[in-house]
Amino acid sequence: MPHSREVRSNASEIKFVISSDLAARVQEWARANLAADLHGHGSFGDEYQTTSVYLDTAGADVFHRRGSFGRSKYRIRRYGSDETVFLERKLRQPAALAKRRTRVPLATVPLVWGGPTDQGWPGQWFAQRVAARQLQPVCQVSYHRTARQSTSDGELVRLTLDSDLSVHLARDASFAESVKMPVLPGQAILELKYRGVAPAIFRRLVEEFALNPQAASKYRLSLTALRTLETGAIASASSGGAESIHA
Repeated sequence: MPHSREVRSNASEIKFVISSDLAARVQEWARANLAADLHGHGSFGDEYQTTSVYLDTAGADVFHRRGSFGRSKYRIRRYGSDETVFLERKLRQPAALAKRRTRVPLATVPLVWGGPTDQGWPGQWFAQRVAARQLQPVCQVSYHRTARQSTSDGELVRLTLDSDLSVHLARDASFAESVKMPVLPGQAILELKYRGVAPAIFRRLVEEFALNPQAASKYRLSLTALRTLETGAIASASSGGAESIHA
C-alpha cells in the first residue's frame, strides 16, 4: 500500500529517556507482556533499524517550533537497507494527531526537490508541501528499534524502545553512509503510544520501573548534539586547535 493516512483523536505519545541498563530490563518486560510488531525482524520478531532524514527551513523554524512549523514535522524514513522509503508528515492538531505517509522508490527521492513535475508520482503531495514551506534536508538520524504492541478496549497500543541513536549532517536525502555522532550515549528512548486514558498495562510498566516522562524529540536532540560539536570545533580552532581539526 503506497499511501496511508491516520488521524487519531486524543492520541498520546509519552516518552521516557532511560539508561541502557534499564532499557534492557524494559525490553525483557515488553517481550513477556506484549506481542511483537508485525513488521519486526530478529529472533524475537520485534527489531529493525530506522534511518530518518529530517527536513527544516534555513532558519530552523521546525527546530525552534515557530508558528505552524511547531505543529508539523516532515521527514523521509528508511527501514534497514530497503530500496524504498517513506515520505512522512506528522501533524499535531488540538486533540488529534494526524500522520500521512507515502512509500516511494529510494531512487525517486530527488523528485522532492526540483525534479520534473509528475502528477502520477505518489510523492507529489509531499514535494508540493516541502516547496511551499521551503524545507531542506538537515540531518540524518539512525537508531535501533524494538517495537511491541497489544490491544486495550479494542484500540491498538504500542511500545517502542530506541537505542544507539546517532546523527550526521545531511544536505540531501541519499541515505549515504557517513561518520556518525552518538546521541544520548548510554541511554535509550522509550515511547508509549495509545488513545484516551493510559491502558492498565502501561500504567503497570511505569509504576514497576518508576518511570518519569520527559520531552525527547530525536530530531531536536540530534541537531543540538551536532550544534554542540560544531561550537566546540569553532572554539578549538579559535584557541589554536585549527591544525588538529583539519589534520
